[in-house]
Amino acid sequence: MRRRSRAALGRALFGLLVAALVLYTVFPFAWAILSSIKPGDQLGGPLLPSSVTFDNYAAVFREAPFARNILNSVIVSGAVVALSLILALPAAYALGRVRFRGRGFLLAGILSVSMFPQVAVLSGLFELIRTLGLYNTLAGLVLATMILTLPFTVWVMTGFLRAMPRELEEAAMLDGATPFVVLTRVYLPLLMPALATTGVLAFMIAWNEFLFALTFTLTDEQRTVPVAIALISGASRFELPWGRIMAASVIVTLPLVALVLVLQRRIVAGLMAGALKG
Repeated sequence: MRRRSRAALGRALFGLLVAALVLYTVFPFAWAILSSIKPGDQLGGPLLPSSVTFDNYAAVFREAPFARNILNSVIVSGAVVALSLILALPAAYALGRVRFRGRGFLLAGILSVSMFPQVAVLSGLFELIRTLGLYNTLAGLVLATMILTLPFTVWVMTGFLRAMPRELEEAAMLDGATPFVVLTRVYLPLLMPALATTGVLAFMIAWNEFLFALTFTLTDEQRTVPVAIALISGASRFELPWGRIMAASVIVTLPLVALVLVLQRRIVAGLMAGALKG
């Protein structure tokens, strides 16, 4: 009897813990959605609106080039992910499958680059981008953001490639395959879940990046969505239009949710592969 009561109490406590975690993670997004459809006079009032309006969503696109800002974020994030994965794959193959002196030191150096705060490299990147003539361009943002995503993708893909069976590589090389063929024909199909997982994480980093986008862009037409949201202003500089800010936040969150839902199977497969082989 005591065991049953203890088991019931344990299940109840576990259910309460799960409910608290779900509430903690879902409530901010739910609050943003509800605030975005409230009229201005109901903001700060009850949680559920007495009337629903979509004026805040219309105002976001009417009063600023927000559609262009979303397109800029899609272009920059997509280019950053594509270039990071393309460059990370051969680097990870060399670091994970080829034995050479200083490999551990090189891996530690790559990881240490990702640990630097953005402010520490801001002035050097600014001089580089200005010298290359890429200031206030999307190409400049891609170049700057890759300093955040490329070390991360190289490190993660190195771990996945290191866990790959060496027998596959040896069998392919016995048949005359070059390292490039081994990487692209043998390992690449097996790395699709890992690429999806790493790509989604890198996309989130690039999509939410703020400091570089604020520093290296000057006009509204070249800004990405985090900067565009931060620069939404009201009738005066002391008034923040929370309804429009929440509407913009909901709009820019939807692509990430859609991306995760589309690639959820590959993401889960990649995480499970890393957990089992790590």
